[in-house]
Amino acid sequence: MKSKVTLQEKFKLLQQQKQALLATNFYNFETLKGVLQAAVAVKKPLILQLTRSSIEYMGLAVAIELAKSMLEFYNVEGWLHLDHGDSYELVASCLDAGFQSVMIDASEKSLEENIKITKTVVKLAEKYGANVEAELGYVAKLGQDAGKIGFTEPFEAKLFVEETGVNALAVAIGSAHGFYKEHPKLDLDRLSEIHNVTNAALVLHGASGIPHPVLREAVQRGICKINLATEIKNIFMKSLKNKLANEDEIDLRKVFPCATDAVDQLVQDKLLAIQVEELNNI
Repeated sequence: MKSKVTLQEKFKLLQQQKQALLATNFYNFETLKGVLQAAVAVKKPLILQLTRSSIEYMGLAVAIELAKSMLEFYNVEGWLHLDHGDSYELVASCLDAGFQSVMIDASEKSLEENIKITKTVVKLAEKYGANVEAELGYVAKLGQDAGKIGFTEPFEAKLFVEETGVNALAVAIGSAHGFYKEHPKLDLDRLSEIHNVTNAALVLHGASGIPHPVLREAVQRGICKINLATEIKNIFMKSLKNKLANEDEIDLRKVFPCATDAVDQLVQDKLLAIQVEELNNI
């Protein structure tokens, strides 16, 4: 169900409790079903995320109605969020369609340009009462160099939040989108420094593959939102491929459930691993 609490309000409560929400991307009916079944099983709220690619694949109206109707059907407290919005126009269309939260990602531009673009989105989102997330620093996207260094500087994070009024800030502390070739090493001391100089809700992108103890420590040091995408796609497709490799079944209704169940179990494990406790009561 759509939460009566705004995401901004929830983040403030999470900051007090030193807890975090899991934000899961979905790509079709089956992945969304798996994610929501997991939330029901462990009785936790979550954020549902859509990227431009997913919106273009499903269609904006279809995607949002699917998310809204399934949140209601499963009676899950949740929020719909635009992940890595790359233009003002995309953000505006998502807000018009009913998203409770949007991300504007101008992190690859200069600090001045990032601030300018983010300010315009914050001003727009105020009319809708929506949460706004931005990114500062270099968090490698799929196909980009994961070894490139561009960590978020605490003093820049403070300036950025003060200048833009953004509600949530994705920080670069050593994570990357996609799979890791080596064990990721997060700069958790840097995270603490950023947390100490800004009141924005801090977001960790690229959580797929990060060990559970590291995620838990990141939450203790200020992370309020943890993004999960790559592992969802990976386990869904691996499960489906394994199923199809051993039989000739062509009925989608019979082959998709195993992949949906795999997503369900993955998200359950992740929700429990970050120890997001009693969120429905705060």
